[in-house]
Amino acid sequence: MSREHKKFERLILFSEVAKQLSFTRAAQVLSISRGYLSEQIRKLEQDMDKHLFIRSTRHVSLTEEGAQLLAGMNQIKRSLLALEREVRHDNDALEGVLRITAPNQFAQRYILDLCAEFQACNPLISVSVDCSYTTYDLSHNDFDLAFRATKTPPQNMIAKKLFDYRHTCCASPEYLAKHGTPKRIEDLIEHICLSQSLKSEWQFADKKTNVNCPIAVNDNLILKKHAIADNGIILVPEYVVDKEIDSGVLVPILENALHAEFAIYLIHPQLIHQSARLKAFIAFTKCFFEDK
Repeated sequence: MSREHKKFERLILFSEVAKQLSFTRAAQVLSISRGYLSEQIRKLEQDMDKHLFIRSTRHVSLTEEGAQLLAGMNQIKRSLLALEREVRHDNDALEGVLRITAPNQFAQRYILDLCAEFQACNPLISVSVDCSYTTYDLSHNDFDLAFRATKTPPQNMIAKKLFDYRHTCCASPEYLAKHGTPKRIEDLIEHICLSQSLKSEWQFADKKTNVNCPIAVNDNLILKKHAIADNGIILVPEYVVDKEIDSGVLVPILENALHAEFAIYLIHPQLIHQSARLKAFIAFTKCFFEDK
């Protein structure tokens, strides 16, 4: 391996140690031995005649020079990612792979149907979807598109609003028949509310209120199942429960106390050349949600 290639490898290894602030964790992520990693970082410091890390038996931190080098490496990584995207999308054929990330509950409600319909119309295009609760920075992560629920889309990305949505307060008909239907926000304190934390404060259009949450689950889809099972009242994004409300499985309550406060955006990096497959998916997505 040439000297320049070896130096670049050491810079990449340095970036991972700087990210993890741990030689052990970085070695695990990189699937190399800790000894090899330590030796390469030592040689990098020798080549640069600078100490990049402050090491102790339990702690690793960056020196001032290390922090400067990390900032430069992050810029290089962003430039390489942008270049890779430009090359990947510099064609006019409706083929290839699209990499998408979307919030888990939104993905379960819409994304699989969207991608299935799109792929049926464009069989040479494959779609890889990451469903998670991680908000990826597309400047650092290799996704072509992201769906995001937000009030403020990132300024360094192209953001297209798909629709506004609000949170919906609802419960099963059986629960309301047994416990009564809240008429005012203040009535919720007398009810069993299902939320993501035991001490929960629910936000309505013009006020907040504390609610009684004997069961807390940090997943709206699981909370929905509990509400369907007559276990209490939930406050979740309306797209999580719209089908259940339409079918009568869940009943909306306190509707006048809620308003649209968020929006779903389709986000993607600015590209000099936008591939035919990316253009086609963006156009298809806009039409898909216009019909909803």
